[in-house]
Amino acid sequence: MAQPFTHNNKTGLTRDLIEAIFPMFEQASAGAIAVDSDCRITWINNSYAALLGVDNPEAVIGQPIQPVIPQTRMPEVVKSGKPLLLDIMEYQNQQLVVTRLPYFDEGGKVIGAVAFVLYDDLQPLTPLVSKYRRLHQDLVAARKALAKKARGTRYSLADFVGASPAALEVKRRARLAGGRDMPVLLLGETGTGKEVLAQAIHSVSARSEKPFVGVNVAAIPDNLLEAEFFGVAPGAYTGADRRMREGKFQHADGGTLFLDEVGDMPLPLQAKLLRALQEGEIEPLGSNKVVTVDVRVIAATSRNLEAMIADGSFRSDLYYRLNVLEIPIPPLRSRLADLGVLSEALLEKIGEGLELRGEITDAGIAALGSYDWPGNIRELQNVLERALTMGEESGVLDADAIFKVLPRTGNRLVPSLTPQPVRPLAQTLAEAEAQAIEEALVASRGNRTRAAKLLGISRSVLYEKLARLS
Repeated sequence: MAQPFTHNNKTGLTRDLIEAIFPMFEQASAGAIAVDSDCRITWINNSYAALLGVDNPEAVIGQPIQPVIPQTRMPEVVKSGKPLLLDIMEYQNQQLVVTRLPYFDEGGKVIGAVAFVLYDDLQPLTPLVSKYRRLHQDLVAARKALAKKARGTRYSLADFVGASPAALEVKRRARLAGGRDMPVLLLGETGTGKEVLAQAIHSVSARSEKPFVGVNVAAIPDNLLEAEFFGVAPGAYTGADRRMREGKFQHADGGTLFLDEVGDMPLPLQAKLLRALQEGEIEPLGSNKVVTVDVRVIAATSRNLEAMIADGSFRSDLYYRLNVLEIPIPPLRSRLADLGVLSEALLEKIGEGLELRGEITDAGIAALGSYDWPGNIRELQNVLERALTMGEESGVLDADAIFKVLPRTGNRLVPSLTPQPVRPLAQTLAEAEAQAIEEALVASRGNRTRAAKLLGISRSVLYEKLARLS
């Protein structure tokens, strides 16, 4: 029985083996042809000749194959000694599915090749090709989705909710930052939405198709920060991976690197960060090789960097490098006018997760406005979520529902400390009583019985007091 040859650790088909399997291939194919080591036709069957429009098959024997079949890849197979198991060849107005196999002598030298036309019509393959294309498209879409999830953004500028003058100014500066490829410094208390704004700036910038990589400096131990930022060379220290470990700068190459709580960065690392920003170069831990990176940095902090510069805990040169475009984000207590739209947006988001529908009344919003919100929007979301979870099935949040879940440890918004003229006590009490009645009526949506209950008085006493106020 004919056997495949083995030479120099390579396996191929001998002429004897080709001749043994040739009848089976020829019978199953729509045409077959063979060439020698010079790519001259040594044999062609009648089926292939008919496909090519050759009336006399004997007439092409001994001729170079390329003039007969211009699109052939047989010379490639003879030269490389590698088969082309599945290929679509265009011939005139036909698309032929072809398999090409080289064959060898006993010494491993290519002495020719054969080709079989598996299909002379792609129609039978249409379902298979269509399924392959659909699977390929699904795979590409899934890879894009995973890449976006891993290194992309979830927020756009529309997610920074607010229509107050302070919020509109933040959005204006964010659009300005999106159109200019420069470092940005976001200043604001915790929970004000610094990462939302950073992602929004990236999403409207020219780097939006590239990675967005965020890192919270305060969450990483100081001794690991350098490796986290700049990567680790193979074997840089005992126990280090034998392969190169890339850092955040390499992951963000071409895109945006978001440094949250940059004020917590230790001084030695600040110097390396400054060099990376100025030179566009980093040096992985344990390596002498400099790596070029193209990264746009957006930094954020809730700390007073100017005070830190004064006490020597933050480098002034790094501060000026980061602070090319500064965007102060006001705390929630400074834009209480946005409480309504913020609450609606957050309730919609919360409702999706809890499968609940939530609404808040004007009195509920007024109740929210009585608190100073040290945790800002993050705390507001927490309060609304608890109110919705603990409230009535209707999902309507009024003042009573809000006051039940407002933190008691926080501070109520206090009046201005500017000295005011002293007024008679009776006048002050009367005004306070009138305001309390008005708030109770708002909270009860005009229901006087419920308002009296909220005030802790009888309904008749409430009617008497309303008569005096009218």
